[in-house]
Parts: sequence; C-alpha cells; structure tokens
Amino acid sequence: MNPKAVILDFGGVICFPPSEAQWREAAAFCGANREAFETAFWERRDGYDAGEDARVYWKNIGRRLDLPFGDETIDGLIEREIQFWSRFDDRVLGWIGDLRAAGLRTGILSNCPRTIGEALKSLPGFVGHFDKITFSYELGVVKPEAAIYQRAVGDLEIKPGDALFLDDRPANVEGARAVGLAAEIFTTWEDFLLHHHREYGLPAPTR
Repeated sequence: MNPKAVILDFGGVICFPPSEAQWREAAAFCGANREAFETAFWERRDGYDAGEDARVYWKNIGRRLDLPFGDETIDGLIEREIQFWSRFDDRVLGWIGDLRAAGLRTGILSNCPRTIGEALKSLPGFVGHFDKITFSYELGVVKPEAAIYQRAVGDLEIKPGDALFLDDRPANVEGARAVGLAAEIFTTWEDFLLHHHREYGLPAPTR
C-alpha cells in the first residue's frame, strides 16, 4: 500500500505522554495520592474528550478522590494538563513536513478535550503542519467510534483505504481498521522507523 495521506494521533505519537515527574507534581498540587490521581484522571475520560466542560470533569475527579477542588485548584490542574501534552516529538513533526513535501496529505485524529485542543490551535506554527485536524471535542464523538474516522478521511477528501493511521492504543487502531483504514500501533519513533515506514513506501525522514 502506498497511502495518499497519513493521519496521526496526538498524545503518544506527536507528543510524548506525561512524565512521571509531571504526574507526581500534579497529584501533589491538588493533595492527591499519585496513583489514585492518575486512575481518576483516566476514568470517564470519554465524556471530557467528547466535549464535557473542563470544570465538570475536574470536579468529578475531586469527588472520586474525596478532595474539594475549588476554582483555583481546577485552574491549576487545567494548566498542568496542557503541559502534560506539550512535549512534542520534533522528529515526528519534522517527518510530517517530509510527507507533505512528497505530496501526501496529513492530519491529526485525536481524542482531545477542548482545553487541550484550543491550546494547540493557538500555538504558533502548530496547526500549519497539517492539512486537517479532527478533534473529538468538536464532534462529540471519540475513538474508536466509526464516525470519527469517517470524518477524518472525509475532511482530507480521500477514501479510507488511501489513509494510514498511527495511534498508540490498540483499540483505536482496531477501530480504524474496522472502517477500512490501514493502521498501525505507534510505540516509539524508533520502532516505527524500524518496522513500518518502508512497509508503506513512505519518505524517509530528512532531519
């Protein structure tokens, strides 16, 4: 297969996941146990990614942790979550430029809350890497639901079979395959270069 477009997940592909230091600092900031904080962070995440208000999401986390989250605490947690997803892999961003130079279309397809998505859109130069960005909070639909993949390929004006999708979560990869996209699990940049990029006839990174 020689794809006409490459669609990438954001967290865990374009950016690194939160570091252990970041998890610990955020938990300490709100007075939570580190492991309990991460567990609560991921519980019922789909609603937040589908457009639920950030304050509702964080207040619910506070209830699960039996901690009173006031506005100041929530503001601080929102700021920290934005930082969670702000460590970009410049190698991946550079390769996206190589893809576009070779005539391929590029997109993001990400389960993403409004706070993160709007921060990314306002970041100078970030959106310009991509032909289309599909964020779940704008659609009210999250991966691995079929509709979000269909929207992503539709926005790129290609057929599902002409796209390669990269995601760090197996369920999301399976969801993409179920609607006809080629899809691979992305673990690390090094692993992708070793096992997949030549398989799809994609240009090699130049930086």
